[in-house]
Amino acid sequence: MDSASVPFATLDYVIFGIYLLVIVGLGLWVSREEEGEEKSSSDYFLASKSLPFWAIGSSLIAANISAEQFIGMSGSGFRVGLAIASYEWMAAVTLLVIAYFFLPIYLEKEIFTMPQFLEQRYDGRVRMLLAIFWLLVYVFVNLTSVLYMGGLSINVIMGLPLWWSIAGLALIATAYSLYGGLKAVAWTDVVQVIVLVGGGLLTTWVALDAYGGSDAGPVGGLGQLMGDASNRFNMILFEGELMYQNDEGVTQDAYQLLPGLSVLFGGLWVANLFYWGCNQYIIQRALAAKNLKEAKRGLAFAGYLKLLLPLIVVVPGIVAYALDPAAVTKGDEAYPWLLGQYVPAGFRGLAFAALVAAIVSSLASMMNSASTIFTMDLYRNYVEESASESKLVGIGRTVALVCIVIATLLAPQLADLDQVFQYIQEYTGFVSPGVLAIFIMGLFWKKATPNAALVSAVLSIPLSAAFKFLTPNIAFLNRMLIVFFISVALIVGLSYLENRGEDHPKAIEVSDVEHESDPIFQVAAFGILGITAALYAFFW
Repeated sequence: MDSASVPFATLDYVIFGIYLLVIVGLGLWVSREEEGEEKSSSDYFLASKSLPFWAIGSSLIAANISAEQFIGMSGSGFRVGLAIASYEWMAAVTLLVIAYFFLPIYLEKEIFTMPQFLEQRYDGRVRMLLAIFWLLVYVFVNLTSVLYMGGLSINVIMGLPLWWSIAGLALIATAYSLYGGLKAVAWTDVVQVIVLVGGGLLTTWVALDAYGGSDAGPVGGLGQLMGDASNRFNMILFEGELMYQNDEGVTQDAYQLLPGLSVLFGGLWVANLFYWGCNQYIIQRALAAKNLKEAKRGLAFAGYLKLLLPLIVVVPGIVAYALDPAAVTKGDEAYPWLLGQYVPAGFRGLAFAALVAAIVSSLASMMNSASTIFTMDLYRNYVEESASESKLVGIGRTVALVCIVIATLLAPQLADLDQVFQYIQEYTGFVSPGVLAIFIMGLFWKKATPNAALVSAVLSIPLSAAFKFLTPNIAFLNRMLIVFFISVALIVGLSYLENRGEDHPKAIEVSDVEHESDPIFQVAAFGILGITAALYAFFW
């Protein structure tokens, strides 16, 4: 597909240009300093701990939703259907778990980063090792894949070369986030999430309207789609139930991606708890909250947005599958193709702005969190403990720039992959089981020792790799669950050998942590649980 086949009208360019000006201008405006004042590390990395719940929730979703979802999850929707929405709907429930059990401890510790918490609970070795892990994952998996998928979408929709598309996205994200830090990222994310949800719903509405025809409309189109592509509307997949062809024409079993009840009771919990509860670029928004009440409400607000998102990022992929377009040869081309072919001139600029909003907000978040970890966990700890606040901010900006440059150079190398969303999940899953075990045991088991945590961290990748290559028939979510339980067993066994059953001196007294009662959060939580249960019951 080239630019001639999906032309942008002048109005599209105007709308998209206005979006860029607003985002960059807002980011620079909220980052401004009073004359004679300089940003402190708390200002730059934690937005001065001033975020209200609606900014936290919006920023969580803007950071989370990117090309990984718009492009990657739509690609998986094209291949395997609505079942991929489990990553969204189960995440809504996971956010409640994080808000109730994890956040009170994190906020009481007054930490900047997740590795910093690990030093408080274990020791500096665990902190350093996990800081390096996260930096590598952010640069070589997250930043790189988001840049690639975003560049691919621009390449397909506008016909721009992949390399220039990737570089342009990196430049936009850098333009407003490098100077202002988390404050610029979080407050622009409020606008970004409005654009990405509004523009995303517009694309889904137009696609369903086109599928249903002029008489049926979007609602009738959805009903017709559920009938015509009924095998793409099952949330729980069993072995051999749904076979699909990948980009090479090889028939594969969707069960390997979404193994039955494991999405409800197994490995998906490992992926979600790690991502939402231990992941710096996600949890950093909650650490920047005004207080615990605002943080918990922010996560609940994000939970409701997660329930909505499959309508935006999965259904378009199913529409593309039902239309059976010959032009879509890779799963990750489904959403750009749909946007280019069915969204009319004028609206296309808004829909495209939604896609770019999702991409650049995630890039900005990952850049800021990578710089936070390097600056606060590595540089200040091991290079210059007495570094001034202005120097820490300067180091953070430099590191953010280096990370985005490296990712920009590497991103085009992902062009040979089929479903990049699955690439992200599987290779992040090499790290997540061991890391989650360290956090869970550190938070809630008093006997866990630093040496046991260190062994679990070091063995996470080789254990995951061994299971991948020695037991290729086990679905990767199930492998993650197995490695998680092995990691927990290692921590328990080694801690008992080392401490002879005694509590560790740095153990957390969970009973002493303040759990502020909040009726609003409780009502919101019951609403999320009820809606999620109803969705799974309907689409079982």
